[in-house]
Amino acid sequence: MGAYAAAYERSIADPTRFWGLAARDVRWLVPPDRVLDDGAPPFYRWFTGGELNTCDNALDRHVEEGRGDQPALIYDSPVTETVRTYTYGELTDLVARFAGALRAQGVDRGDRVVIYLPMVPEAVVAMLACARLGAVHSVVFGGFAARELAVRIDDARPKAVVSASCGVEAGRIVPYKPLLDQALELAKHKVDRCVIRQREQLHADLVRPRDVEWDEAVAAAAPAECVPVAATDPLYILYTSGTTGRPKGVVRDNGGHAVALRWSMENVFGVGPGDVFWAASDVGWVVGHSYIVYAPLLTGCTTVLYEGKPVGTPDAGAFWRVAAQHRVKALFTAPTAIRAVKKEDPEGALLAGHDLSALDTLFLAGERLDPDTYRWASRVLDRPVIDHWWQTETGWPIVANLRGLEPMAVKAGSPSVPVPGYDVRILAPDGSPAPPGADGDIAIRLPLPPGTLPTLWQDDERFVESYLTRFPGHYLTGDGGHIDEDGYVWVMGRTDDVINVAGHRLSTGTMEEVIASHPAVAECAVIGVQDSLKGQVPRGLVVLKSGVLAEPEELCPELVQMVRDQVGPVASLKEVTVVPGLPKTRSGKILRGVMRGIADGQEVTVPSTIEDPGVLDTLRPVLRKPT
Repeated sequence: MGAYAAAYERSIADPTRFWGLAARDVRWLVPPDRVLDDGAPPFYRWFTGGELNTCDNALDRHVEEGRGDQPALIYDSPVTETVRTYTYGELTDLVARFAGALRAQGVDRGDRVVIYLPMVPEAVVAMLACARLGAVHSVVFGGFAARELAVRIDDARPKAVVSASCGVEAGRIVPYKPLLDQALELAKHKVDRCVIRQREQLHADLVRPRDVEWDEAVAAAAPAECVPVAATDPLYILYTSGTTGRPKGVVRDNGGHAVALRWSMENVFGVGPGDVFWAASDVGWVVGHSYIVYAPLLTGCTTVLYEGKPVGTPDAGAFWRVAAQHRVKALFTAPTAIRAVKKEDPEGALLAGHDLSALDTLFLAGERLDPDTYRWASRVLDRPVIDHWWQTETGWPIVANLRGLEPMAVKAGSPSVPVPGYDVRILAPDGSPAPPGADGDIAIRLPLPPGTLPTLWQDDERFVESYLTRFPGHYLTGDGGHIDEDGYVWVMGRTDDVINVAGHRLSTGTMEEVIASHPAVAECAVIGVQDSLKGQVPRGLVVLKSGVLAEPEELCPELVQMVRDQVGPVASLKEVTVVPGLPKTRSGKILRGVMRGIADGQEVTVPSTIEDPGVLDTLRPVLRKPT
C-alpha cells in the first residue's frame, strides 16, 4: 500500500488518531481533551477543550524558534513600483502594535472586525492582529460595491472597520473611502470606529471622531499580547461571493483550521519551513485567507503578497518575473490567470530571461482546469502543473494530487484523488452510490475533517438546509462529477451547469473541454438555454487567442463538429459564437449563471464582483438571440 492509500485509509477509519497526530505540529496553550466531538451530529467539533492562539502559531512561535530574521512576507506591487520584505520579527512587531491599536478602539475577544483593504501588507497585519486579540475578522473583497459591503456589515455587526483611502490598479485609482462611507450610511448596524490606511496615491477625508488614521492609531497604542481562545472559537467569517440578499457567512474555527492548513502545506503542496510560497489571489477570497496568510505563516514559509495582475502589470510575463525574483518554490493561481497569460503570450516567449530554477510546481484551482490549459502550462513551464479542487466552505483542498505525500500520475481534467479526511462519494438522485464512471452529485460523508466550516455565522438552520438536507449524513458540495475506476475524481461543474437535453443529463464542462482543446481557442463557456422542444440546449461562447486569424464562419462549425464527434450528437450543440470576452468575477470565475439567465430572458442580478461590466453588455444581444 502506497503512502497516499495508507494515509487516506487511516484518516477515514480512525480520524481521531489521524488528526490527533497532525495536531502535534500546532502549539497548544491548553491541549485538547477530545480530538473529535461527535456528540451532537451534524454539528461536529474538532479539538474541544483545547486552547491556542492562531497568531501565536503563525508568528511568535517562529521568532522564539529562531526564524525571527527569516522573511515572512514579501509585498510585490508592480502597480505602485514597490517591493518590500518583512521578517518574522518585523511582522510580529507590526501585528502586535496594530492589535494594540484595535484594542484601544474597543475591540476585544469575540468582537467582529470588518477588513476592507486592497492587496497591501496592512491587510495581512489586520487579519493577524484580530487573531492575536481573539477577535473575529471578516474580510470583504476590496472594491466591493457599497451595498454589498453594507449587508456584510449588518450580518457580522462589527465593532470596527479597517479600510484604506484607495486601491491601485493598472492605470487607475479606486477610491475606497467613499464606498465605505456610503456602506456605513446604508447599514442598519452602526460601527463605532474605522481605522483608515492613508495611501500616498489618494488621501481620504476622515469623519472624526469615528475615523482614525492607521499611523495615528498605532503610534498611540501599546503592543498587545496573544489572547488564548478555545479551539472551537471562530477565527473568521467569510461571506460566499456572488450572494444576494442576506449572504452566507462561512465560519472558520481556530483549532481545526490551524491543524488542517499546517498539514496541507507539506502534504498537498510539498512545501515546508523556509520555502517561498506564492498564492496569486486576493485576501478577500478563501485562497487568500488560507494560502496567502495563514497556511504559509503557520508553516514557517515566506509568503508573497502580489498587488498586480497576470497581464498588464506590465505584461504577460509578470508571474514569471515575480516567481524568479523571489525564488518561489510553489505558485498557486487560477486557470483563468494562466489562460490570460496564454492568450497574450501563446508561445511563452516572455519566460525568457527569468530564472525559474526554484519553481517546483504550479498549482491551479478555483474553477475547472481544462486539459488544453493544463497542457499549455506543462509545456511552457516544463514542470508539474497540479489541479486541485476545494471550496470557500472547506477552506482547504478536497481533491488533490498530494505532492508532499505521494506524487501521482496526472490525468488532464481531473484534480486527482480525495485528500485524507474527505470521504468523497458520488450519489445518484435517490442517494444511492453511483457506479464508477457514472455522473452524480459530489458529496462528502460526515464528519468533515478539521478546518472546514462547522456552521454558518449565527445560522445553524441555514447551514443544515443549504448543505446537509439533500443527502442526510453527507455534505452536499453543489458540484457534479464522477469517480473513475482508478479512484480519480472528475469535477464537471456546478450541478446547475448540468443541463437536461431531451431527458439526457449532460455536463457543459465536458463540452467546454472539447472546445478548449482547439488551438485557436483561448477560453470558452458553454451554457444551457431554454428550448421549447428539448427543455435545454447548449450554447457555446469562445474567445480566440491573440493573433489568431480564424474566420468564425469556418471555426464555429468546426467546433460544433468536434463536440458532436467527441461527446456525441446527444449533446445537441449547434451554435458556437466568437465573442471578445467572457464576463468574470474579479476572482476569475466565469459568470455562467448570469449569462444563462440573460439568455433565458430572466431578470438577473449582476454581482458587484464582476471584473468588467462592459463585457456583459456586448454579450447581451448574442445571448438573447433565439435558439
